[in-house]
Amino acid sequence: MKCLVTAGPTYEPLDEVRRLTNFSTGRLATDLATFLPGQGHDVILLVGYYAVYHGDPKARIVETFTTTADLRARLQALSSPDVGAVFHAAAVSDFIFAGVWEQTAGGELVRRAERKIPTRSGRLLAELKPAPKVIGELRTWFPQACLVGWKYELDGDRSGVIRVAREQMAKNRATACVVNGAAYGEGFGLVTAADLPEHFADAPSLYQALARLVPPATGAAAGTSRG
Repeated sequence: MKCLVTAGPTYEPLDEVRRLTNFSTGRLATDLATFLPGQGHDVILLVGYYAVYHGDPKARIVETFTTTADLRARLQALSSPDVGAVFHAAAVSDFIFAGVWEQTAGGELVRRAERKIPTRSGRLLAELKPAPKVIGELRTWFPQACLVGWKYELDGDRSGVIRVAREQMAKNRATACVVNGAAYGEGFGLVTAADLPEHFADAPSLYQALARLVPPATGAAAGTSRG
């Protein structure tokens, strides 16, 4: 079965030398992209430019993405009914820069648009606007696929992050959602349509559960994968 995995962070440019990004090593999903070929699946890995973990991915294709727009374009280009599963673990930026403004001594805001904004400028104000939600388009691009999202939350508690995961699934017509972070606690949760989410103490156990969501690899799909 053809599987698509996204890993690591996007970034958004402030100017041509400064960028806004997320703390994400890309390790969890990159290792998933190494595990799935061993189960007979044909894997495409999209990994963020600033992911610091590279491992030894066994994916047939590995591509690097940069901005949210770049990741979106790569996913859309891969749209196909042949994709049986999409594991969307990339740490996509919630915001992009709408503009950078210098505040003069008189309080006036002057837009700065240099390729490299001078460090000697006065007080600078960066305007942020919401980034497009890539996960909201995945069901359109991959209508038949098993679609798994991720929720990494720091505030709140386990019941709260599970509730947010169910909301994400309903809004984006996802099959499942992996939850982790300080709000969830140690390990990982896998939220599906079942009444109770599954808990896993470590990543290898999570990978086994995610693989069970994917139809068995048969025929041509199994023959094209690499272990």
